[in-house]
Amino acid sequence: MTAQWNNETPIYLQLYQQVVSRIIDGYIKEGEALPSVRSVAAQYQLNPITISKAYQMLQDENLIEKQRGKGLFVKQGTQEIMLAREREAFLTKQWPEIKQQISRLQLSAAELLANITEDK
Repeated sequence: MTAQWNNETPIYLQLYQQVVSRIIDGYIKEGEALPSVRSVAAQYQLNPITISKAYQMLQDENLIEKQRGKGLFVKQGTQEIMLAREREAFLTKQWPEIKQQISRLQLSAAELLANITEDK
């Protein structure tokens, strides 16, 4: 996770999104424990309540579960749920703006495909 925080968005929402991204990207796997509230708070010098709020959002969405005496764990199926949700958000919110910009710049599909690079 990053220690760079955007002043426009509450830190707990940024932390929530970072956890979501790490699960989608496979850095935190299903069945794996999330870092403890204390360790995240110490690592990023944040108030533990901030981390608890982010984790509570994940619990409220039934994506992580508390195991008594052990911590918070990512539930099975969470990665696919989050991936589907992120895809839907991209296609409904970001993609229309991107399509509009492509059209405005009169870019062809061939030009776009020629500029694709694999990150993996």
